[in-house]
Amino acid sequence: MSASGGTKAIVAALAANLAIAVAKFVAFLFSGSSSMLAESVHSLADSGNQGLLLLGGKKAQREATPQHPFGYGRERYIYAFLVSIVLFSVGGMFALYEGYEKIKHPHEIEHWYWPVGVLVFAIIAESFSFRTAIKESNALRGSLSWKEFVRRAKAPELPVVLLEDLGALVGLVLALGGVGLALATGDGVWDGVGTLCIGALLILIAIVLAAETKSLLLGEAAGTEEVAKIEKALVDDDTVTRVIHMRTLHLGPEELLVAAKIAVRHDDTAREISDAINAAEDRIRAAVPIARVIYLEPDIYSEAAAAAGPSPTKTPGGPAPEPGH
Repeated sequence: MSASGGTKAIVAALAANLAIAVAKFVAFLFSGSSSMLAESVHSLADSGNQGLLLLGGKKAQREATPQHPFGYGRERYIYAFLVSIVLFSVGGMFALYEGYEKIKHPHEIEHWYWPVGVLVFAIIAESFSFRTAIKESNALRGSLSWKEFVRRAKAPELPVVLLEDLGALVGLVLALGGVGLALATGDGVWDGVGTLCIGALLILIAIVLAAETKSLLLGEAAGTEEVAKIEKALVDDDTVTRVIHMRTLHLGPEELLVAAKIAVRHDDTAREISDAINAAEDRIRAAVPIARVIYLEPDIYSEAAAAAGPSPTKTPGGPAPEPGH
């Protein structure tokens, strides 16, 4: 996985979550707090999620094969999608079940200093992990807002870690609130209410992650800036006079497919067109280094045909429309 995959943030989150999971489970054993049990399972699920992200990054580095000629870059999307499933089922649904059981059968929290102490420790540890994720994300985010960064990022690892860490911090505050109210009122129901809130939060985050990674799995085009750079690099105003139509597709976070129909002069020789295509490919790779797979088709530009629209079935050289269309 490249540095842009946020390996440092993933490792930091993994180390923090493993330590926190152990501490929370010990606190649950001493106090009987359902919030602590839900939080320990949450941290354990998060640890497994970071392991999945690291595994996906490793598998994505495999070389292309005849069966998978475009490589395995999308492995990172698949494992990020699995993270959302784990977060929903193991984290969110378990917390809802545990919260319901606690409300139905409440009991007082014993040895209150265990859950409170562990929650404070966990908040501090998660804050350091969250800070690392923010620092790595800022190097890639540029002028984008955080919402735009999560929605537009082609590498799924940093958005996943960011949302997980944010959810963990909010969940810890909810758990601390539930434990605090249970101690203040002597009513264990509040501990269950805090657990239900944690479950609802995890399910919400899981749904957001699933929606974003689903879009990546389906295949997303290059960003508007990359598309503009590619179009500019294609045209040399000599042999390549314009872009008739173009499609881009992310084969992985750092691998882009570019397919374009380009206009050439009608009196150019085959050698001149071949040289122009090779030169255009070199310009594209210089402008957008992640453009690894490039297919360019030369054609003669026709204003009348171009007026039909940008669809490849209607633009010059595209498949002939069916009768009556």
